[in-house]
Amino acid sequence: MYENILRHPGPTPIPKKVQLAMNRDIFSHRSTEFVELYRETVELVKPIFGTKQDILLLPSGGTAALEAAAVNTVSAGENVVVVTVGAFGDYFVSICEKYGFNVHKLEKEWGQACTAEELREFLQPLKDIKAVFVTYNETSTGILNPIAELAQVVRVETDALCIVDGVSCIGGSPAEMDAWGIDILVTGSQKAMMLPPGLSLVSVSDRAWKVIEENKAPSYYLNLLSYRSWAEKGMTPNTPAITLIYGLNEVCKLIEQEGGFENTVARHELMKDMVRNAMKALNIELLTEDDHASPTITAILAPKGIELGDFLTHLKQHYHLDFAGGLGHLQGKIFRFGHMGYCFPSDVLQAVSLMEAALQDFSYDFEPGAGVRAAHEVFLAAQRKQLQR
Repeated sequence: MYENILRHPGPTPIPKKVQLAMNRDIFSHRSTEFVELYRETVELVKPIFGTKQDILLLPSGGTAALEAAAVNTVSAGENVVVVTVGAFGDYFVSICEKYGFNVHKLEKEWGQACTAEELREFLQPLKDIKAVFVTYNETSTGILNPIAELAQVVRVETDALCIVDGVSCIGGSPAEMDAWGIDILVTGSQKAMMLPPGLSLVSVSDRAWKVIEENKAPSYYLNLLSYRSWAEKGMTPNTPAITLIYGLNEVCKLIEQEGGFENTVARHELMKDMVRNAMKALNIELLTEDDHASPTITAILAPKGIELGDFLTHLKQHYHLDFAGGLGHLQGKIFRFGHMGYCFPSDVLQAVSLMEAALQDFSYDFEPGAGVRAAHEVFLAAQRKQLQR
């Protein structure tokens, strides 16, 4: 039985060293061993978030972290703005509506980013906004919102908190939570962080903690004040995902071995450029423009004349290459090529080569080898640039 070549937006492949780290003997989450592991791991993660704040570790998926960010800062009836550019921006809308917030939705066409000017114009007539929720990387469309610019607009135009969903990009994209003025930044384990699902990471600014302390909304399992209190003791309020924290510790060390987080970010940018140039060489359209393209996932339109469902099934059954399909109204129209976390230029070249083989099976009109050659040229150019430094 062949293993699938997983090129999804999550879950993503897991490094062998991380798997081995997670196989270590388990111990009590109230032990000195756990306290040492917890404190060391939290310190190692801070540069990935670009913060001096503590990182809270929740035994949950990313959606629970988004819910925690909402329910701990806002009460029913209060005004919030949600910037949505795709399916996961709509997640934030659903969470906010579930808790009875008064939601003002800034909605963009799927495949487009929100600009700073658009957010500024949207915010100016509004009053008493408690929080602005923004998705950094929209997994459903492969869009990277200009989060530094958007956070700056929130600070200038309002007294609201800036709360950011970084689930599908933290670990593969630049993040400067403190410098950019982000108040709450969250991510999940199963994407660029190179771990299985089940752990979410949350960082909270001093400004946001003051709001949380005054907020009366009820929460128990997702109570961030409880997580902060226990974090001071090097623990979590409930049983943590100990094996995943072992793995997270190893992930941070792998990033250090790559030469630091800057090099990890550069690798993701390189793979993005390789994928996009390969698709253009194959005359396959991309959903998004280059300016706001995600470094962790590329949304690709169905090759002309090919039924996408049949193509993706053929790729998986005959070439063991597993892409993700589209979500919402893009289902059957796009597929999503994940290149995040434990993924390297060689993996991109492999995936493009297998794509070309499948395209030939479907009698698609293209120059064989064009996609691989285009991706390889991008890679070689980056290598030459690196050698010149």
